[in-house]
Amino acid sequence: MNHNPKLTRRDFFKMSGAAAATLALGTGASAPANVQAATLSLGTHVKASLPKAKGPRLVVVGAGTSGLTIAKYAKKAYPRFDVVMVEKRDMYSSCFSSNLWYADLINLEFLANHSFLDAARNNHYIFFNATCTGLDRAGRKLMTNMGEIDYDYLVLAPGIDYDYSRIGVSDAESETLLRTDYPAGWTMPTEHVTIRDKIHGFDGGLFIQTVPGGNYRCLPAPYERACMIASYFKKNRIKGKVLVLDHNPDITIKAKGFHAAFDELYKDYIEYKPSAEIKGVDVAKKIIKTEFDSYRFDDAAIYPGVRGARIIETFGLVDPNSNQKEANIDGFKYHVIGDERVYVTGDSRPMPYSKSANTANTEGKYVAKVLAAHAQGKSINWESPRTLCYSMVNADPMEAISVDAGYAYDKKKKAFGFSSDTKLYENRDQAKGRATLEWARGIYRDLFA
Repeated sequence: MNHNPKLTRRDFFKMSGAAAATLALGTGASAPANVQAATLSLGTHVKASLPKAKGPRLVVVGAGTSGLTIAKYAKKAYPRFDVVMVEKRDMYSSCFSSNLWYADLINLEFLANHSFLDAARNNHYIFFNATCTGLDRAGRKLMTNMGEIDYDYLVLAPGIDYDYSRIGVSDAESETLLRTDYPAGWTMPTEHVTIRDKIHGFDGGLFIQTVPGGNYRCLPAPYERACMIASYFKKNRIKGKVLVLDHNPDITIKAKGFHAAFDELYKDYIEYKPSAEIKGVDVAKKIIKTEFDSYRFDDAAIYPGVRGARIIETFGLVDPNSNQKEANIDGFKYHVIGDERVYVTGDSRPMPYSKSANTANTEGKYVAKVLAAHAQGKSINWESPRTLCYSMVNADPMEAISVDAGYAYDKKKKAFGFSSDTKLYENRDQAKGRATLEWARGIYRDLFA
């Protein structure tokens, strides 16, 4: 049997025609002058199997907190929108609240018993399970492995990716071992399963939790995780210690509350090392190297630096001045510079807001209004996202600390910072412990109901 079919003259001209069409789209012949050429074209020129759009089609990529919020609230703000949510996962499980699972304060159902299909049906949009393969901004087409989708507006909310080069790991073999054996636990749900198994199967010794520099996903989360691990060790009388190696000179948020928990609840279980920038990891010998010291560990959750999701770079949307490869967007309207039809939101944005659930949720509601206004030829004033964030520091009884932060723009510095109404609540108590669970339930209801 011949497995190498011949290329006929007719096939050649068909392929040439397809290539020419792709090139024409790539040159942006019919696009505004300020819209760059198509960035990646792996399309099949087969349309995705979707109903005909009944109004301006808004395609949202990424069904995390940001994307789910925008899909729901854009439809509410402008019912004429024909909203399509594109998501590569077929199951949802939240990153937020996952630390609580490690200490058995919640079960896996709490994180994962939420359906993309229910969210779409309840909020009158289409869920489309597919992986993006390319973007033609000139022709306003999103390519996926399930066909091309024409859009009037496109929102990319893809989250983060890890950057292991920022902890001195640049070879693919070591990076793969780290991703597999010592996952960070802030992107894929499967990482949470591995980390929980590590904690529950720990025989004793040194467990290292690292904290990266820069604007990483969920500033208090690594410290909360240290508390939850220590709480589990303490409750189950495991002779282990959590060593927190922090790139930063001090705990990055709610410092007073976390220091109090470390000192008063886990004096024999947590050791905190500030200004411990990781310079390399010897995975085989289980050694983490900092500028001045080396630490041998029995197990670990190694959190490298973070960057904007790679799809942002693949689509040619990275801000060249961003050291975390975040998107080149308008800081107030979220559209790509020079293209008011493509938006980037959530943790791939360059603004220094907290990369956390409540921030993405409140920001998403604002972006939904921006999109609805633009579709009607209007504009709205900027609204700050809000970071309401609880951190559980004690598991028995449940006690938490919290922060309620807004943001403001300093015209002189041309930079965003915390607003003057930001408040910290760093005395742990059981009321905030209960509120931690209610806060998460409220986010789930807002995304899926």
